[in-house]
Amino acid sequence: MKYPLIIVSIVIIVVISVTILLTTSNSHSISFQPDNYWIDKTEIASGDGYQGPWMMNDSDFRYVDAPSADINDNNYIGVTWVDQAEKNVLFQMFEPGGEARFDEPVNVSRSPDIFSWLPRVVISGGDADEVYILWQEIEFTGGSHGGEIYFARSDDGGRTFSDPVNLSNTPAGAAKGRLTARYWDNGSLDIIKDDDGTLYVGWTEYEGKLWFSSSNDRGETFSDLLHIDGDNDLPARGPSLAVNNDGDIFIAWTVGEDNEADIRLARSVDGGESFGETQIVFESHGHSDAPKIIFDNDGTLHLAYAESPAGQFQRYQIRYSRSFDNGETFEGSHEIANPQQNDYDSMHFPSLGVDEENNVYLLWELYPDRQDRSLGLGFTYSIDAGETFASPMVVPGTDDPDLGINGSLQGLLMRKLAVNNNGEMVAVNNTFRQNQNSYVWMYRGNIAQ
Repeated sequence: MKYPLIIVSIVIIVVISVTILLTTSNSHSISFQPDNYWIDKTEIASGDGYQGPWMMNDSDFRYVDAPSADINDNNYIGVTWVDQAEKNVLFQMFEPGGEARFDEPVNVSRSPDIFSWLPRVVISGGDADEVYILWQEIEFTGGSHGGEIYFARSDDGGRTFSDPVNLSNTPAGAAKGRLTARYWDNGSLDIIKDDDGTLYVGWTEYEGKLWFSSSNDRGETFSDLLHIDGDNDLPARGPSLAVNNDGDIFIAWTVGEDNEADIRLARSVDGGESFGETQIVFESHGHSDAPKIIFDNDGTLHLAYAESPAGQFQRYQIRYSRSFDNGETFEGSHEIANPQQNDYDSMHFPSLGVDEENNVYLLWELYPDRQDRSLGLGFTYSIDAGETFASPMVVPGTDDPDLGINGSLQGLLMRKLAVNNNGEMVAVNNTFRQNQNSYVWMYRGNIAQ
């Protein structure tokens, strides 16, 4: 009888172990571990490491900054960033093998007298022939803050770009995501493309309004601006766009001037002609910030955001939820990464991706000291459509103190992660050391490695 008892004991131990593993994964307790999912690190650009005092467009800034990336299903990667010394948005395309398409990066903004900040990029087509870039141009047109939303497109794989077009035309400080009168993040903007080729763009302004526009002719023209929400008393901040399989458009954001800010969500069922009533996704006494949303192939809406239970400027954690009914309801918010359980003081500004198998990918900023700039990128993933997540880990090489802090120095409302349908990942980051150097980096990986 002893052998059956041994077998039964082994089975019990295995069941208990699996139960503990699933419980740990569902509660999202943290254990920062090294990983081998990130297999390639590439230096995209380098520059000086100098940031002088702010003197508007006469400021002496000399560093590379604020990258964003996209990857298509054939593994072409488009990366955009800014060179503060040139005051321009730059672009480079990478072939599936990893080699750069151009000997020198392409100048997209072509405005050397005006700072260009915090671009976003979308690439499309099998050979990535179509490239769309949205960014913030620091024009001062009479308001209290400078900022306009600019757009340019390429139909030859990024070799040339159309003349930049001003989509906002406002003195209200476009692309600024205000927290308080004295603190805001630039880069409060987003752009996506649906399967039919329609482009959707959204942004906020310092004065508080959240704006939306679309283009059904691949960026030739854009619709009239639509004011979705936000005002001077409760300024909208950090918009994120998503579109479902039926073509309904969703936009999520948070607000400033509120120590207990909550994530907002609105939906359009008429192609962006109008948006329904704004709903609060979760009500809490904490400060919720920097949401990201995305749909998977089954129509599940995934949401990631940062929250500080103690309010603004305190310790933030990364949280996640999902909706199975187009945002009507969300399951309970889960803690993905909590700074109190490891050596980091805070975590903030997530990026979010999915692949065709409905695997979910999350990337975020790490703060050894919340009073200082971020240093390192946290990462996790789910292979069961968001039911459970792997223990969070650090993207290797992003937390090297010899490289300096993470950017962007103008704000961290960015999109640093892109994932294609095949599960190929690309993350971008930049590092800055005052009076020494600055770099833009690209990391490629796959969780199947």
